[in-house]
Amino acid sequence: MSMSKSEREDLQRLVRQREKVLKSAAKQRSAELIADFENQMGSEYYGDQDPVWAQVVAEAQREHNKAKARIRVRCRELGIPDQFAPSLDLRWSHRGYGNALERRRNELRRMAETQVEAIERKAIVEIERSCLDAQEQLALAALTSEAAHAFIKQLPSIDALMPRLSIAELAGEADPPIAEQLVSPNTLRQRRFRERQAALRSNATAALGNASRNGDESDDEEDS
Repeated sequence: MSMSKSEREDLQRLVRQREKVLKSAAKQRSAELIADFENQMGSEYYGDQDPVWAQVVAEAQREHNKAKARIRVRCRELGIPDQFAPSLDLRWSHRGYGNALERRRNELRRMAETQVEAIERKAIVEIERSCLDAQEQLALAALTSEAAHAFIKQLPSIDALMPRLSIAELAGEADPPIAEQLVSPNTLRQRRFRERQAALRSNATAALGNASRNGDESDDEEDS
């Protein structure tokens, strides 16, 4: 169904506003993901959350009570008042070994931040792509000439602008090699100048060697 000009303009404004809001939502979502990860790292696990743990804690508590009773009896035999008597404490370690290490927690935090940043960048690209597609469809709906449609079709895609890598090119089979294409022109000129100088020196050395051999052969002929 065809749309009027005012309808297309309203939809274009809506798409632009949607893109802006979704980008802000992506940043907010990143903050929420980091906060959720921090909560996961800071979770505390107690002995009564698992039946096996609960049984072990109960057995340890019984032995702990027996040990405290023996300590109390011995302190009274030695005449130590209760307020000054030593005590035995039993505690459940709430945090796991990895969470207890601050270094490990920092490593996990950096990994989470990097991952969330990558997720946010990907989401923003998808938002921009979807909004561009919507605007393109609205623009195409208003185009009537074949020249306008041909102009849209000839616009390059991201795949054309960024072609896939080739092992052959990276290995040096390209002309000029990829390694030479990446260096600066000045560096490339200096390298080629050194290569020419080395070739000239090699040629000169070879010429001197040939001349020396030719001279030796002439002397041998004269002696003969």
